[in-house]
Amino acid sequence: MATYIILSRFSPVAFGDPKEFKQLAATVSAKIRSECPEVTWKESFATLGRFDAVDIVESGDLKQVEKAAMIIRAYGHSTTETLVATPWKEF
Repeated sequence: MATYIILSRFSPVAFGDPKEFKQLAATVSAKIRSECPEVTWKESFATLGRFDAVDIVESGDLKQVEKAAMIIRAYGHSTTETLVATPWKEF
């Protein structure tokens, strides 16, 4: 199973009030769970800087990770960058 890092930046029109973000995140998460069963969410972080969110996922199916990233883009009104992550001890 491979580990992937999904870096996201929210569009200024993604939500009008920061309180709306929790509902948006719940909607996106539910959509990914239902459409990408091969993706296991490990961690999610809100960040300050170039990206607004960092999600760490695992999957044995790259296509499922690609689909999850597209759901984040479409439903979350975000831009994403997805990276394959290899633990140092295996690199």
